[in-house]
Parts: sequence; structure tokens; C-alpha cells
Amino acid sequence: MADSNGTAKTAESRARGIRATGRRRKGPTRRRRALTITLCTLTSAVLLGGAGLGYVYFKLNGNLKGVDINAALGHDRPKNVDDGSMDILVMGSDSRAGKNGEYGKDEGGARSDTAMIVHVYKGHKKASVVSIPRDTMIKRPDCVKDGKDVPGAQRAMFNTAFEVGGPACSVKTVESISGVRMDHFVEVDFTGFKKLIDALGGVEVTTKKPIDDNNSHLHLPAGKHTLNGEQSLGLVRTRHGVPGGDGSDLGRIQLQQTFIKALMNQVKNVGVLTNPTKLYDIADTATRAITTDTDLNSVSELTGLAKSLGNIGSDNIDMVTMPVTYDPANPDRVVPLVKKSQQVWDALRQDQDIPKSATKGSAGDQGGTDKYVK
Repeated sequence: MADSNGTAKTAESRARGIRATGRRRKGPTRRRRALTITLCTLTSAVLLGGAGLGYVYFKLNGNLKGVDINAALGHDRPKNVDDGSMDILVMGSDSRAGKNGEYGKDEGGARSDTAMIVHVYKGHKKASVVSIPRDTMIKRPDCVKDGKDVPGAQRAMFNTAFEVGGPACSVKTVESISGVRMDHFVEVDFTGFKKLIDALGGVEVTTKKPIDDNNSHLHLPAGKHTLNGEQSLGLVRTRHGVPGGDGSDLGRIQLQQTFIKALMNQVKNVGVLTNPTKLYDIADTATRAITTDTDLNSVSELTGLAKSLGNIGSDNIDMVTMPVTYDPANPDRVVPLVKKSQQVWDALRQDQDIPKSATKGSAGDQGGTDKYVK
């Protein structure tokens, strides 16, 4: 497969037997722990490793849905750099259609309730995750959806990109903001997320303060909890129920980041590899829950990706929020801190750690990810 500049995969890649999907994949490791960076996705991939034969393989393959991001965006994208690192856009969809209707009125289209750029560093032993607040006011580029042109906007909320243009427009918007090319895309919706957590047996968290939010159907006293799917969804959606919070998307992002680390630890300890029935149930649920780019749209590709990320644990992940400040024109929105955001994007492009100076003073990282939950 050629990159955006027409460069074919290298002879070294051929020798290692690596398929050049997107860019920058390293060969698989022997350990079977997943880098599950958010609401689901790569969690499932590692669990597919023991289930890829015969009927099971085709059954799970048939569950997967794919979007051809490369074809939709063409060649007008950031440079495709083959340096061993990888960037994945992981999104949670807040569509209220169908079974998701209990979370509010369907207003005609899904929006990106959660958006995270997962940067896997060369060597695949650590990662950085950059959350993009859904309420960020950005310049949205022109997009195409279902063959129809979708005009851009000078000042639009970030999550409208998914609503008006689908996954390809979200990827294009992220790339236009960051200048970082996304190698892969993964999306999960509300219903799929709940089912995956239930299939895993819940996720253990400790709340430092009570959480009481009627909007997200979550009511938890302070203390240790094993959250089921419904409660987990409430936790990653809550914006109004945390004492001392400002009701914005920023507090919710901190809850999401902490929950992801707890989810990773749960996957690591769940012991499904010795239980074929549970393994299949989780794999079946996970593959039904996600939509990926077409380069990941198979059991074999997901499994290969998960194996290659197997050495990354929750302690090897740095989680930050894109540097932002409250919008002077609307305190319910945020705007990027341009110079600080540029430090973040430069670090990812250069495969370097995100400097602490990039997030200092940002409204998005005040208090750290363990402010409310650990």
C-alpha cells in the first residue's frame, strides 16, 4: 500500500512481514495485554487472538463495520511518516437513535461525544492520549458525505464534524487542527459500550466524591464501586453531577481518562484467555460495538494491532487534554490555546513526549485525571 506521497512500503517492512495499513506498525509482541485506549476498542482486539478460526472467525468478521477513510480523504492530508509510531483517532458516538434514545432526543445525527488521539510511540512500549473537548470552537474544513459537499465553517463546535460529515470529516478535522496524520479510526456507540463493560464483568473504580447526575443516570456515593455497563456509561458522560465541577466537558474528560486506565487494568486481570466461552462473548460484543477504518476492518488486523501494543499498560500512558481556555464569547465553550496546542502537536509529529509546559495553565488539565475518581 502506498502512502499519500506514493511511497511503497519499505523492503524492511516486507522482510518483517508487516502489512502497511496506514503507517508505522511494529511487529507483534508475545504478551496479550491490550492498549485499550477508550470506550472499548482495542480492548477487544487482544481478546480476539484465541478466537480466530473457522466459524468463529467468520462470525466475528461479519460483525465488523468499516469506513474507507483513505478513499474519502484522498491525498490532501498530512505527510505519512514511516517511523514506527502510530496515531489512532478513537471516538464515542452520542447518537440518540434506536436503543440510544433513552439518553435524549434524536436530533437527526450523531455527534462525537468523546474524541481522543492515541499516539503510540516508536517501539510500542508507551503512548500519549490527547482528548479533544467536544465543545471546542474550531475552523471546520469542507467535507464530503455520501457524495455530497458539506461546507466548512469558520467557527463551529468540534463535535459537529461527525454530525455533518461522519467519520471521514472527523478525521479530516482532527488532521487540520493538529497537522498529524491519523493512521486509524475507531468508533463505539452508547449501547455497544454498555454491553462491552457488562461482558467484561464491570470495571472497578473508587470515587473520591459523591456523583449525583440525573442527566447521565448516575448516582454513586464516595467509595469503591464495580460499575456495570449502565453506570460506566453514566460516569464517562456526566458533566453536572460532580461537586466542584463546572458542568463543562472538561471535567467529564478527566473522568473519562481515569476510567480508561481502570478499564485497561480490568482487561488485564479479567482472565478471559483461560475461559473460551467468556472470550467469545467479549469478542462478539466488542466487534459488534465498533466501527473502524477499512484497514482495521477484520479480526486478523485487529488481533495483529493488539499484539503489537501488548506491552503498553496503564502506567505507560500519558493522558492530557488539548490545551484550551474558556471562550470569551461563550463561557459554555472553549477555544484552543494556539501556542500550547502547537507544542502538543509538534511533540506527536516528532514522536516525543508531550512537554509539561504545553498543558500548564490550560483549563483542560486543572486538577489532574484523578481529581474525582481513581
